[in-house]
Formats: sequence, structure tokens, C-alpha cells
Amino acid sequence: MAAKITNRFNIRIIAISIFLVPLRIPSYSQKKLTVIKKISEYKNSLRQDSSKKMVELKTFAPGIQYNLRYATTNNFMHRQLYHEGDITFLRLPAAMAISKVQEELRTKGLLLKIWDAYRPYSVTVKMWEPIKDERYVADPKKGSGHNKGIAIDLTIVDSATGEELNMGTGFDNFSDTAHPDFKNLPIEVQQNRLLLKTVMEKYGFKQLETEWWHFYWNNTGFELLDIDPKKFKKIN
Repeated sequence: MAAKITNRFNIRIIAISIFLVPLRIPSYSQKKLTVIKKISEYKNSLRQDSSKKMVELKTFAPGIQYNLRYATTNNFMHRQLYHEGDITFLRLPAAMAISKVQEELRTKGLLLKIWDAYRPYSVTVKMWEPIKDERYVADPKKGSGHNKGIAIDLTIVDSATGEELNMGTGFDNFSDTAHPDFKNLPIEVQQNRLLLKTVMEKYGFKQLETEWWHFYWNNTGFELLDIDPKKFKKIN
């Protein structure tokens, strides 16, 4: 009988302990991924490979337009996720390719408008929570091309008027209509999407299958970053 009472007492202690000990939720970056958070670590990666440099897009593509939506509340999160709305970055090879895209479009009386490029890893974590759908938001367990500085969200505008070409949907439209292969659209929209896809792929980008505006560079060898863009600006 004493043994049974002791066992019941031990079980109660174990049960109480489970509720009292705080749950430790593993950090994505600590347990699953390697994420560079310090500018010193980023600089060290540059010493090993200078092509990993993060460069501000307007320095490579003059005339390019910005409407960095996550620096405003005009986005699907309805909150400001960046403090700076006048700078955005990509890795050097991707930025050089964007400059070539811009130059080709300029000959047609067109320009690029950027909605987002480099995105700190911590922002991706915030964006995942309300959506949790990998078709439209990157899973933090894997990270995003935006976190690596090799993905970009963009459209084309008329250089004379500044008006966006009709692409059928706006930015961050989480529906089948935004898929590049969606065909139930006016001919004009299909042609505009094809123009964007063709010129971006010509210079080495690939298009995401669920977002006509999202393109990414070869992601081999680029680390995930969680560094404030302002810090890149200071060292460029």
C-alpha cells in the first residue's frame, strides 16, 4: 500500500513539473538553418566570395522605380515591416542582371518597378504566421530567396507616364489568377506577363510558379541573412 501511495505521489510530482517547466520552442535559425545575423559574419563571407556582396539596386539600375510595400501598411500584413522605404538590395550578380533587364526595357519606353528584394529572415518569420501556405509565403524552416538577397518582386511601368502595365492582378494576390500559367485573361495581360517573364529569364532569373511578379536568381552558395538593410548601406 505504501508503495502504491509513493507511486501516485511521484506521478503527481511529474505531472506538476510538466506544467511548471516553460516550453522551449526551438528557433528556426538555431535548430534548422544557418542564418547570418552579424555584419561581421557577412563581411567574412565576402572575403571568401566577393560575389556575395549586397548592393543597392538604384546604384546599378538608374531610373528604376521603388514602391517598397512592406515599408508601408499597404500590404497583406497591414503593418510596416521595414523602417526604410527608399533602399533595397540584391546580391551582386542578381543586381547586375537587373540592370541589364532595365536597360533592355528602357529601349522599349519601359522601366522596372520594385515591390521587394532583400528581406531579412526575421520578416519572413512574421509573414509566415498568418498565411502558412508555401505557395505564397516562404516557410521559415527553409528560408526564402528574399532572405538570401537573390529574389525580387517587380513589375513593368511606362517610362513616360509611370503607369504599371496591366498584369491582371496586383501585388500579393493570393489566388490562381496570379499564377503565371493562368490563361483566362485578356490578351493584353497575357502579353504583358510574357514580356516580363521573357526579359527576366533572358538575364538568368526564374519565375515562381504561383506569382507572376516573383523571380529568383540561382541560389547556390548564398546564405540566409537577418541583417538590417541600413547596415549594408553604411558599408557600401
